[in-house]
Amino acid sequence: MTWLRQRQTYILIIALTICVIGGAMGGILYYQAQKSHLVGMDNKLSVTTEHTPVSFSPILEWEKDTNAVFYEVEFFASVPFFLDADSESTSAIYRTRRVYQNRYNPPLQEFARDYLGKRPLYWRVRSMDFDGNPMTPFSKPAELWTSADIPPMNAPEIVTDYSGERGTALLYPVYHWVQQYNAKRYEVALYHENPEVNTNAQPFATLFADMSEIYDPAPRPLVNGFYWRVLSFDKEGNTIGKWSKVQYYKVSPQDNWDVGVLGDSISHGGGRFSFGPADFEFSYLKYLDFPAVNLSQSGDTAQMTRDRFDKDVLPFHPHYLLIMTGSNSLRAGEDPQVVIDCLKTIQRKCLENNIAPIFLTLPPVNPDNIQHIFKEPTAPDYLERFAVVNAYIRSQVYIDTAAAFDCPDGMLPTQYALDGLHPDVSGKKLMGERINSEWFKAKAMADKLLMRYQSEE
Repeated sequence: MTWLRQRQTYILIIALTICVIGGAMGGILYYQAQKSHLVGMDNKLSVTTEHTPVSFSPILEWEKDTNAVFYEVEFFASVPFFLDADSESTSAIYRTRRVYQNRYNPPLQEFARDYLGKRPLYWRVRSMDFDGNPMTPFSKPAELWTSADIPPMNAPEIVTDYSGERGTALLYPVYHWVQQYNAKRYEVALYHENPEVNTNAQPFATLFADMSEIYDPAPRPLVNGFYWRVLSFDKEGNTIGKWSKVQYYKVSPQDNWDVGVLGDSISHGGGRFSFGPADFEFSYLKYLDFPAVNLSQSGDTAQMTRDRFDKDVLPFHPHYLLIMTGSNSLRAGEDPQVVIDCLKTIQRKCLENNIAPIFLTLPPVNPDNIQHIFKEPTAPDYLERFAVVNAYIRSQVYIDTAAAFDCPDGMLPTQYALDGLHPDVSGKKLMGERINSEWFKAKAMADKLLMRYQSEE
């Protein structure tokens, strides 16, 4: 009987232990499931299946986050039992933070060679801020099926979408592509004719870059447009694969643009440190109710904008010209009168050439953020300098884009511009909306100014 009681006691203890462990594990699983449901994001990652695999060197893609500065991507041989969407995982077989667009060519053959073509890998991504802090949870892990039968990425893939949609007509183009993981240098070639059709075509211009984007330093107002493509090189200078597919681009003076925009990088486009003018969400021209050709160039001072007028504006001869320049000059300590004199020259040149000028007030800046992002100082009396120039602009035909921003202390809030100078998507939308709301009034005033000038000649 004693043995029977001991056996019953042992069975009871084991049963209770199993219940406790099972309850605890169930609670943990429930917590993990709830946590994954609440914070794991879909992010619209590239979908692969056993029947729709990608190559051993694929391009992975996910939904663009216009608030991110860069992305962190993790890869797994299997989905870990405990996977926190808010933290890096020690189970990851590869991790990188060197991803500055929502497309990535991972070096799978370097860290997952034994898995390729045999069973799926898993990957996830999250958005990061400028200082390397997470902005979002990781996405839910996605399966990554691969096959040796799918051709690997063998050339850069162009991602710039110059489709003719509003805001995409840049006199100074920006070329943007997905880089091959082992590329260190790129050659961008421009042609008058399609080199895929005429294989003997020679480029009329060649640019070189060490990252997957380059700003063209020259205007390209070609009547017949041009073709461009990209070739990658490794660190030894050897070519990688072949030329990218060709993209056609055209911004022609013969397209009869009624409105032009002349300015610096604020008008050229881009923001949030890692987005350029080819990311058209960061252009206020995208949000205008009317088409306009973008004649702006990043990096301009007021003098540079003035000096470009004859070669960049006159060939297009728009009826209306929106003008915003001087921010780079003033923050560097330039005399406000110098900026005003440049604006007066641009206005005079417009009137002399039957173009109706409309000034845009200069948006505020944030010196602390400019220093943090660009490591550039701002003139201590920048507020006074900007105020003097904007006071002049408000005495002319103008649209008050500066008034679109709520700046109680005179500084541009970070919510509108991470880098303190170039408004981000929310800021560019505000600028576009302000221009739209004042457009008809400003056009009428500009027409009157032009007619008055002509009558006085």
